[in-house]
Amino acid sequence: MSITFNTESKIFYLDGKNITYAFFINEYGYAEHLYFGKQIGHDDIRSMRSSGAGSFIATIPGIDLNTKGIKSYQHFPSELSFFGTGDYREPAVMLTHSNGDRLVELLYDSYEILSEKPAIGGIPSMRGGETLVVHLKDKINGFACDLYYTVYDDCSVLARRAVYKNFTDNTVMLDRAYSFSFSLPRNDYDVISLYGAWAKERHVERAPMRHGVTSIDSKRTTSSATLNPFMAIVDNTTTEEFGNAYGISLIYSSSYVLKAEGTSGGRTLVTGGINDFDFRWKLCKGEMFETPEVILAYSCDGLGGMSRELHDAMRNYLINPRYVGKSRPIVINNWEATYFNFDNDKLKAIAKAVEGTGIDTFVLDDGWFGKRDSDKSGLGDWFVNEGKLQGGLKEIISYVNSLGMKFGLWFEPEMVSEDSELFRAHPDYAIGTSDRPRCYGRNQYMLDLTREDVRDHIVDAVNKVLRENNIQYVKWDYNRNVTESYSLGRESDRQAEFSHRYALGVYDLCERIVNSNPDIFFEGCSGGGARFDPAMLYYFPQIWTSDDTDAEERTFIQYGTSLAYPLSTMSCHVSIVPNHQTGRITSIETRADIAHLGATGYELDTSDYSDEDKEATCKQVEEYKQIETLILNGDLYRTEDPHTSNFFGFMVVSKDKSEAILTAYRRMGSVNNEVKYFKVSGLDESKTYSVTGYDATFKGSTLMNVGLPAAFKKGDFMTLRYLFKEVL
Repeated sequence: MSITFNTESKIFYLDGKNITYAFFINEYGYAEHLYFGKQIGHDDIRSMRSSGAGSFIATIPGIDLNTKGIKSYQHFPSELSFFGTGDYREPAVMLTHSNGDRLVELLYDSYEILSEKPAIGGIPSMRGGETLVVHLKDKINGFACDLYYTVYDDCSVLARRAVYKNFTDNTVMLDRAYSFSFSLPRNDYDVISLYGAWAKERHVERAPMRHGVTSIDSKRTTSSATLNPFMAIVDNTTTEEFGNAYGISLIYSSSYVLKAEGTSGGRTLVTGGINDFDFRWKLCKGEMFETPEVILAYSCDGLGGMSRELHDAMRNYLINPRYVGKSRPIVINNWEATYFNFDNDKLKAIAKAVEGTGIDTFVLDDGWFGKRDSDKSGLGDWFVNEGKLQGGLKEIISYVNSLGMKFGLWFEPEMVSEDSELFRAHPDYAIGTSDRPRCYGRNQYMLDLTREDVRDHIVDAVNKVLRENNIQYVKWDYNRNVTESYSLGRESDRQAEFSHRYALGVYDLCERIVNSNPDIFFEGCSGGGARFDPAMLYYFPQIWTSDDTDAEERTFIQYGTSLAYPLSTMSCHVSIVPNHQTGRITSIETRADIAHLGATGYELDTSDYSDEDKEATCKQVEEYKQIETLILNGDLYRTEDPHTSNFFGFMVVSKDKSEAILTAYRRMGSVNNEVKYFKVSGLDESKTYSVTGYDATFKGSTLMNVGLPAAFKKGDFMTLRYLFKEVL
């Protein structure tokens, strides 16, 4: 990687693995975007600029209409767009000065190159090395902005963010504080987003971009199941394997917005960050505001190439290094087996049934604490319900440990039930006003994490349980979204800071619970996958992908999730049949094959296991352990899209291309099926491979060009797995 600045042309060139990002400081001091794409030479490309349409424009302040050349901010491809000085595109920053003036003109002041990427105060971000900081400043009032850029030599991504600084003489109100802007040379792209709902997370939607603004957002004070904080902008001819693809992934867990604006001049302005809906931040004199970071990825190898770059970036520079590439717990979770109805005997029977199968962790889910026999009470009371668990946690933990297994526990730290000791003692801890009834969500309220005293209580209560018991795994859940958005502990002119302050509160909790217990493995959850975002992956190396555990439904969910997130981040369980969400019956082989395309586990009532069931589980766990390194570290190739066909296919290839696995799935069977060849991708053309089910060996070039005919068994929802091993 390299960052260079040409003092004559004033062009900044940022070169990473296979990419170049270029912008320059133009004659007016404006940071003007030039190029983002496949790596190019450091030529003076200013002459390749084009202003586009030029009618009815406002000039740069103070510039006469008779001045030669481009003379309107509206026509400069932007690194950071601003409001009120002739640029009518989406501004990245908007503010109000104490006198009501809402103008700002952020122009070049200086730059510096740092040897190491600095962390963001209180917000997760990528790790990294050499980093460019460009200092922009308003010459009239002193308001300033620092733009941060980091490139990487082993993944084709750029990390970007902005820091806004109030160097004026008065308090400023930030009305919008986005993280980035950049421009693309056309406005006829397709936009891909990941939409959904509870149990239907991250389904793929692709649509042509239009003139005007194409926007995805969340107003829920969480990244949400409805739209993930990810956007891809692609050529309309881009496929899985071919064409330009730009990926935008925001490292943030609260209300956000990402926008692609097709302009009349023929370009696209891309911008986004914290959602400015219900946002206003009081920035006193001398204070700064740090925005969340965005990962910008580029590939000329289609959506698959873009995904692999994002996967590498998250694994190498975002997820905690102590988990990257390491084996994950293989759990048995009691939730779908018992829900709230369990006692020691039932839990022991579930754990005993999987002894010796290779399952190494028993996870006790919701219902172990307070007065908690349904979802209507007990949240916030993090002490053991000894009427249900006689002998407390130590009794069941001791039993599980005696079987050679670790013990895990469920928490929902951010929530409180109205029927709880905590709420009766501290009703003010809950989010909401004092004069209006609160909204229920899953029969519960949310604790006000913008308050330090509330966070202190949660940290003390949760850490006490973890400290006093031999717990080695935690499932951290979050089962509703914010309503009311009001803090009893905050002054009136700071209430619109609530959503961002809630995110800062979540990150503070995680720092003080997750990072203060480094020997405990933490998994994230949010009623399934409603808070599946890069910022949470900073703390939780895997997240419960969805409450929908049906293998058929999971092909769609895991496919969409993989556009932005590596397989290692997806928690996927073999669950009970008939499935509790869909009522569908699929074979245990199919359920395992789909669940093994992630961090795997089991969630069913093993207490009634037959000998055959136990034998099948032993075999599945053994098979998973053989491919675990591939799943956690390999390159993913999506070979069949379930959205457009009767099939689903994931192929995962090791970095050295010495081994691979292809999981093939057919939804519906029929009589007299047509021949179906599954595509083989990602192998080394010159290497020779053995393949499951074949006595012969084949060159990688043969396999990738011929493919494999899939001989599925009769029936619906069938899978096949092919293992590829290099033959030396």
